[in-house]
Amino acid sequence: MHSTPARSHSRAPRTMRLSLPLLLLLLGAWAVPGGLADRAPLTATAPQLDDEEKYSAHMPAHLRCDACRAVTYQMWQHLAKAEAKLHPPDSGGRRELSESVYTDVLDQSCSQTWQDYGVREVNQVKRLSGPGLTKGPEPSISVMITGGLWPARLSTTCLHYLGEFGEDHIYEAHQRGREALEVLLCGGPRGPCSEAAPVPRAEL
Repeated sequence: MHSTPARSHSRAPRTMRLSLPLLLLLLGAWAVPGGLADRAPLTATAPQLDDEEKYSAHMPAHLRCDACRAVTYQMWQHLAKAEAKLHPPDSGGRRELSESVYTDVLDQSCSQTWQDYGVREVNQVKRLSGPGLTKGPEPSISVMITGGLWPARLSTTCLHYLGEFGEDHIYEAHQRGREALEVLLCGGPRGPCSEAAPVPRAEL
């Protein structure tokens, strides 16, 4: 008798889809001693979005601090990469972009797809999630809602800051570091991350 070789069914994790595309994040689940067979099944549910979070063209107020920090990170990343490309660290020259270049780079940072950002529940609180927003320990498993209106909201938020502060002022803050840029865009008494700003809402 000839045995039939077992076929491998290993596949990359798929994105879960409900009313909006869902990204299942499995962080560290396979590193637990004893394996998953000795543990209770891991479960995660998608954040329950209210009507404002589902349908409003604007970024919900309780998520504007996270959105501002995401915009800050993307502006800083785009500008830093442009500086490194034009002026490598070992070139010995001053890493400063011309006005026309940093204006174009900032426009590009706002017009990107923003596809890596979405909303998930962290400690029973809905938060924006994506590059530049991770702080503290990550949950072992969570569901992030991406797509929908979130990319457009982030792009609009980014363009708003360009119009409010101007490319010159933003680039000057960038040259002082990412923290200085975040203070400019998100801090201040009326900034989205000020103590008076709305805080992220907990799930009911």
